[in-house]
Amino acid sequence: MTRSATAPFPPHEARAIARAFLPAHVLGNRYDYFYTLSKLRSDPLYPGVLDALRGTSAPVLDLGCGLGLLLHALRLDGQAMPYHGVDIDADKIRRGTRIAAQCGFEDDARFAVVDLADGWPPHAGSVAILDVLQYLDAEAQRALLADAIAMLTPGAKLVIRSGLGDDSRRGRTTRITDRLAHLFGWMQEVPKCYPTREGLQSQLAAAGLHVDFRPLYGNTPFNNWLIVAG
Repeated sequence: MTRSATAPFPPHEARAIARAFLPAHVLGNRYDYFYTLSKLRSDPLYPGVLDALRGTSAPVLDLGCGLGLLLHALRLDGQAMPYHGVDIDADKIRRGTRIAAQCGFEDDARFAVVDLADGWPPHAGSVAILDVLQYLDAEAQRALLADAIAMLTPGAKLVIRSGLGDDSRRGRTTRITDRLAHLFGWMQEVPKCYPTREGLQSQLAAAGLHVDFRPLYGNTPFNNWLIVAG
């Protein structure tokens, strides 16, 4: 399937994924559906991640998976590698597990409640760290990246999406929006430390990885970047 890796999903693909998040009853809560539809149509995150993972069959550990939206995007893209999603939000994990089962993904996907501030599960394969690093302090970020690097198997990828720490207008907008997301209850954690490009480049390159940075703004005002290492 061919699509731009730096643009959001086209509307028909966004709807195809988001439909999985519709409530069972016509009068049920449609928040997850509208949230996923809006995100897929405005944010180039998942096309960028799909492009980075395409060509490898290594299992994927999705750290901070939320509802497991990456799983649904992978399957739409024809990528069938095993998927393990973890997140601190138990309610999102419960909903994500139920929706994955409804879609028939339960045989090759699993979810668990994990607080990344306390540690992460063992894994061998690719690792996705999407919009997570800023919720950890600098020491925890370095520890998470070191362990993620150790999890990589030949041909696997470390895929990171993060706002980067700088004083640009996009950087300021990112910081404000993340705090609002916490205030309104969508994110349980408040951001602690935004990584810098220099810090990420230094740690990943020191591990012998080739590192690629690309802006992943899409139709958003945020200072989001996709970092792929392998």
